[in-house]
Amino acid sequence: MIYQKVVLFSVKNNPHKDIILASASPRRVDLLQQINITPAHIIPADIDETPLKNEHPRDLAQRLAREKAQAIAKDNPNTFILAADTVVACGRRILPKAETEDQARHCLTRLSGRRHHVYGGICIITDKGQEITRLCDTIVKFKPLTDQDIDTYIYTGEWNGKAGGYAIQGFAASYISFMQGSYSNVVGLSLYDIMQILRGNEFFCKQ
Repeated sequence: MIYQKVVLFSVKNNPHKDIILASASPRRVDLLQQINITPAHIIPADIDETPLKNEHPRDLAQRLAREKAQAIAKDNPNTFILAADTVVACGRRILPKAETEDQARHCLTRLSGRRHHVYGGICIITDKGQEITRLCDTIVKFKPLTDQDIDTYIYTGEWNGKAGGYAIQGFAASYISFMQGSYSNVVGLSLYDIMQILRGNEFFCKQ
């Protein structure tokens, strides 16, 4: 059997096949490296992330990903732009990115013993200016959390800056009893969706 290695277009043989990641998240950088993608530049998009009135969590995730990509594309034409946003929601209630222990505790208390949705919005603007959006929906369930469980997780500090107040790739994994959908989406990017979009737009070549 003959195997063909799939590699990224390099700057040497195609200068227009770089990709800019519109996010400063180290988790997203690590995820992309799992599929052999190293962003040429990391340029976080500075946009207002306030939900619109009555905006559904899934619509928020898609809108923010799109607006982030568009913001970076303005000054960076003829290259690929990748933007993403993660929204954690219980029903229609959007949980915050926890910045304080009180916020993290509130999120964990609400997530305790119930299922929730992790909506991952993705927007890729190609080197030809085509805008492609995707939404990945992963369902996650936490076991019923005791006060000690919550205190233990707060102590880890892993909640800081995380949507919904937890990071699935850390200690919180020991509290998760059920998951349906993409694991990488919960971490920060649906690698399946990204790979399908990029391959469909000639970001990869065979060598």
